[in-house]
Amino acid sequence: MAKLYADEQFPRDVTLGLRALGYDVLTVQEAGKANQKIPDDQVLRFATDCNRAVLTLNRSDFIQLHRQDSNHAGIIACTANPDFDRLATKIHEAISTLDSLQDQLIRIYRDS
Repeated sequence: MAKLYADEQFPRDVTLGLRALGYDVLTVQEAGKANQKIPDDQVLRFATDCNRAVLTLNRSDFIQLHRQDSNHAGIIACTANPDFDRLATKIHEAISTLDSLQDQLIRIYRDS
């Protein structure tokens, strides 16, 4: 199962939902990197160094980083969704059948 790294604005309740589904999720806060205004490219580098895919709501910046260099442990760019359980489920559905998230950009959209 994929190892994930939730960036600073990613909803904690979604990380808890993913953990309940069996995912190993490390948050920026747990990594001791909260409130430090770490640039997105460094967030991605840290996650890649830890072999974790980034979970983010910061879609535009992380999609741009992927376009600049797709050599990373994965990016899961999500549209904000107040239904945290549904967002966790959609992430699970999108990645559970993949062998690896390496170098992949996964986009998760909110239901219309």
